[in-house]
Amino acid sequence: MIHPQFDPVAIHIGPLAIHWYGLMYLMAFLQYSLLGRVRINQTPIKAQGFVKQDIEDLLFYAVLGVIFGGRLGYCFFYMPSHYLSYPLDIFKVWEGGMSFHGGFLGVLVAVACFARKRGFKFFVVADMIAPLVPFGLAFGRIGNFINGELWGRPTDLPWGMVFPQSGDELARHPSQLYQFAGEGVLLGILLWLYARHPRRSGQTSGLFLLGYGVSRFLVEFAREPDRFLGTLTLGLSMGQLLSLPMIFAGIYFLRKK
Repeated sequence: MIHPQFDPVAIHIGPLAIHWYGLMYLMAFLQYSLLGRVRINQTPIKAQGFVKQDIEDLLFYAVLGVIFGGRLGYCFFYMPSHYLSYPLDIFKVWEGGMSFHGGFLGVLVAVACFARKRGFKFFVVADMIAPLVPFGLAFGRIGNFINGELWGRPTDLPWGMVFPQSGDELARHPSQLYQFAGEGVLLGILLWLYARHPRRSGQTSGLFLLGYGVSRFLVEFAREPDRFLGTLTLGLSMGQLLSLPMIFAGIYFLRKK
């Protein structure tokens, strides 16, 4: 199979070009708003005192966290020497470069700020939004697939796909779809079912950390490492190394009394 080479622009409205990736972000935020309203009415959450406005306010904080954290995470996790030498390049967002793990750290800061403003404990907010995150990630991976980016390693499996953007004609794992299914849909369903029942503080967040970390760690074996980094310690990719703290933290919060 050959990647369909979708036009990155989904809709033209006069001189305005709306890109598929932007639409996927919009869909991610929309599902957060819709599912968030359902989430705050679930029995374990309803008693915490959340109101509909909290969903919208938290989205604003989270968007800032994703954008700033994702960009800074990419710059300093993946290319620190370049951006320390040319710090103004950090602002060249049109050249691309976002990191999930950086965005995740940015969201943690956003959650902490929101919780402090509203007088909530940190994990009250984190546990509330944890089941909403994977479905948003799923839309992001669809955007990656449409753009033909973040392709997988070469494979001889029958569903291998040629990504012309890779610069060769090798059949590769469609790793974006693996991530869509694993860290997106499957993790989202698991978290949603798990969080419907009362849990100790931090457990729902812990399951997200463990589930995402394991899913990302495993799929990285099928995903092509960044060419300017390759594999690092013990033959692991940067994505795997950054997922290990999530796995350990997830286990800790799930087991914590």
